[in-house]
Amino acid sequence: MFWVGGPCLMPASSAARCAARIVGGRCLMPASSAARCAARIVGGPRLYGMQRIIGTEVEYGISSPSDPTANPILTSTQAVLAYAAAAGIQRAKRTRWDYEVESPLRDARGFDLSRSAGPPPVVDADEVGAANMILTNGARLYVDHAHPEYSAPECTDPLDAVIWDKAGERVMEAAARHVASVPGAAKLQLYKNNVDGKGASYGSHENYLMSRQTPFSAIITGLTPFLVSRQVVTGSGRVGIGPSGDEPGFQLSQRSDYIEVEVGLETTLKRGIINTRDEPHADADRYRRLHVIIGDANLAETSTYLKLGTTALVLDLIEEGPAHAIDLTDLALARPVHAVHAISRDPSLRATVALADGRELTGLALQRIYLDRVAKLVDSRDPDPRAADIVETWAHVLDQLERDPMDCAELLDWPAKLRLLDGFRQRENLSWSAPRLHLVDLQYSDVRLDKGLYNRLVARGSMKRLVTEHQVLSAVENPPTDTRAYFRGECLRRFGADIAAASWDSVIFDLGGDSLVRIPTLEPLRGSKAHVGALLDSVDSAVELVEQLTAEPR
Repeated sequence: MFWVGGPCLMPASSAARCAARIVGGRCLMPASSAARCAARIVGGPRLYGMQRIIGTEVEYGISSPSDPTANPILTSTQAVLAYAAAAGIQRAKRTRWDYEVESPLRDARGFDLSRSAGPPPVVDADEVGAANMILTNGARLYVDHAHPEYSAPECTDPLDAVIWDKAGERVMEAAARHVASVPGAAKLQLYKNNVDGKGASYGSHENYLMSRQTPFSAIITGLTPFLVSRQVVTGSGRVGIGPSGDEPGFQLSQRSDYIEVEVGLETTLKRGIINTRDEPHADADRYRRLHVIIGDANLAETSTYLKLGTTALVLDLIEEGPAHAIDLTDLALARPVHAVHAISRDPSLRATVALADGRELTGLALQRIYLDRVAKLVDSRDPDPRAADIVETWAHVLDQLERDPMDCAELLDWPAKLRLLDGFRQRENLSWSAPRLHLVDLQYSDVRLDKGLYNRLVARGSMKRLVTEHQVLSAVENPPTDTRAYFRGECLRRFGADIAAASWDSVIFDLGGDSLVRIPTLEPLRGSKAHVGALLDSVDSAVELVEQLTAEPR
């Protein structure tokens, strides 16, 4: 197999081994080399502000009401395969995921966790290969830890990220619907939530591309108080306290009870406020991918918009703040994990948490400090309408939460859910220990448009939308145009039968020769429509495309 771009692994028959680095988007081999490897790299610039690459990945809850004992790995596989079949993706043409460059046990603190020390894989990659595919919108749809997962394509605009995240809900809704049409298959229900009510939690993760130059210690210092406190805005709401939800009550976040340490590599046990996975899916010398696992699965579009947008701007603050005399060390928490739980368990938003310097602040107060410092940074830069809108929306939401959290019931998940629950409790004269409240909680996250309580609120105009349904349905089929997801998705759409595998940072073509051809996409802002759209339109086959990409410069 050729590794087209660098380091370049030449065929074994070649005397020369190209270990040259990529310069200017092209692999520069020594002139004396007899072998030819001049493939262009889809590569590019550093990222700042609202050009930061962001994306979401959501593991959906799954159940089979007619067969409660059904194997969740099997039912998740059925969901993924049913969607593929309904979308017309022939089994022989389903592009598999390329695991060759994956390193999920690499730690940002400078070491690798051994496989024996990490959680065992649920199933072998080959066993679920058929249920692991790339979609034409650039997303990944697969089975992960006994859940169907939708990993959205890379975006730069937080509002675009909302659209492609919401597209995942439509994909999952369609998957469950198509399973029901298969003779003999059990009916499935899918939920965009984070808990199963039996003590287990599954993830809704965020990804942010950062400069490798930023010390990881600075990320920990600057981001921890923000992530601890942002649940006042981004929580999706949960009935029950504690991992199993046995203690009666309501809390802001579904994820908070499962956060156990301040910093850690694991995502399924000993979960940390800051995750240290060092797997950039890009040029590792230039970038790191910050993998955020503390967040909830959001349905409310304003919650998702602020979750992604404010976090991206706080990362700007961490990367650029020192140059603007903006310091975040004064916000260090005395007991961060305790603070996660304390803030989540107080829907009145009055609970305070201790800072390392002895001050006591509420989650709202911490968010207000971050807002003020982000606003200062945004004001110091060239005008950016998206950044300005995020700051304005953030301020508006904090003002409303401070006045009365129920004023945000049309904007954010946890107030919307709490309003539904309080209404139900009053009508039925129920205490927080009533089992039926857990069912209301679950039904809020049901992805069915006619059954899910969130979707019913939207249908009757009780939840504010930021995007149109037309945009969402278009995103189910089409990739974002301003990142490498465009190249990946369009290659799948146009030349799917000729693609052997793909990943976030490569597309591998099988053109019928002796070797597969890997086209790296190591720079996430390259491979956009502006960059490769004309090229894709100019070719009629994958062979032509690869010939163009690997042609010698003139």
